[in-house]
Amino acid sequence: MSGMIELTAYSGKFLGPIAKVLGWIMSGIYDIVLKISGGTINSVPLAIVLMTILIYMCLLPLTIQQQKFSKLSQKMQPELNAIRDKYKNRKDQEAMMAMNQETQLVYQKYGISPSGSCIQMLIQMPILFALYRVFYNIPAYISSVRSSYTGLVDGIINTNGFVDKLTALMTNFNAVTSSGLNANNVADKLNAATGTTLSNYVTDIMYKLPSTAWEKTADAGKTIFEQFPNLSDSLNSTLHDMNQFNYFLGLNISDTPWAIIKSSIASHAWLLLIIAVLIPVLSYITQVINIKLMPTAATAGGDNDQMARQMKTMNTMMPLMSLFFCFVTPVGLGIYWVASALCRAVQQFFINKHIENLDLEDIIAKNQEKVKKKREKMGVTEERIRQAAAMNTRSIQSKANVSSANIEMEREKANAAKANAKPGSMAAKANLVKEFSEKNNRK
Repeated sequence: MSGMIELTAYSGKFLGPIAKVLGWIMSGIYDIVLKISGGTINSVPLAIVLMTILIYMCLLPLTIQQQKFSKLSQKMQPELNAIRDKYKNRKDQEAMMAMNQETQLVYQKYGISPSGSCIQMLIQMPILFALYRVFYNIPAYISSVRSSYTGLVDGIINTNGFVDKLTALMTNFNAVTSSGLNANNVADKLNAATGTTLSNYVTDIMYKLPSTAWEKTADAGKTIFEQFPNLSDSLNSTLHDMNQFNYFLGLNISDTPWAIIKSSIASHAWLLLIIAVLIPVLSYITQVINIKLMPTAATAGGDNDQMARQMKTMNTMMPLMSLFFCFVTPVGLGIYWVASALCRAVQQFFINKHIENLDLEDIIAKNQEKVKKKREKMGVTEERIRQAAAMNTRSIQSKANVSSANIEMEREKANAAKANAKPGSMAAKANLVKEFSEKNNRK
């Protein structure tokens, strides 16, 4: 059985290992719930919700750290604004170096890093993309789910003409599997595969077939029951298991809400349609609530600043993107999206209360002490930093003084040459032309 996990799981170089770890955690949660309930609760959606809570509990320290960063950013923003205004009209390299130097000193003063707010997002995004891979092919990661298909898969492979029958199912329902099978290539792939690889392909097809493909009454020859009438016992057993582990409020979590909506309209299943619409809508609403609760770091120039406008645009677009993605991705991912937004909202409510009662001066002092200890470990003392800063400042100032002195010297040389020019010489004539041009320009 272990071979199936390796072959059907996503094998990307970066997200693949993350997906395998998340799948292992999710499989553990699923099995623990199944054992505690005495075998009565085998729900993948419940495992998704519990894993979401676990993930956000693990991310809680980073979340609190990010909120402290936002609070400190608001306090130090006036100092950063003053530095920016100081060098507003200067674009030379020396001025840019001086501005960066002073900006770094402000961050050092408060004991924080300019990239402090990015860490949480850098961790969350790979998790989200890897979870998509897990939800897209649950049997590859949860062995208890995979075992529900074993008897049926063996029966299908031993049925004469099973390749043509599966090709017809893939074509009728426009199914695409996580292993890349579709109506155009499924026949070639199945004919070329043997052993475990063939079993993997058939398992992928069974899991990715939409709910309508498992209906017992439909157009002749279209459903899996009509394609494999000799396997009715195995089909009924697998369907019974799927109704327990793979459904949430009547929705197959491997289907997309958009596909469910279209099939619900065709079959007049209006309640199912409403539930399918609620997944993306709840995702949008919970994202908006989460953004409202989330404190934002102050930007350099208020609402008119480019960064502030970008942040406002992002806060508008993110819930809309969530709404769209939850329409076209599996219901399981939508459940995760809603559950994660609710977790963040609850966390944020209590974090806001916690942050309000914190002494910022105490946080700054602790941050400075941490930075000082890190420098001491690296062999960098406070005295050396002050000397380096003073040296850089003197260097920049001396460059500015040298530039001014050079300009003044060149101006004096030009005036002396002008005064010493002989009447009638080329230099004297050039001076006359220059004076004439300057008079015209002043008019």
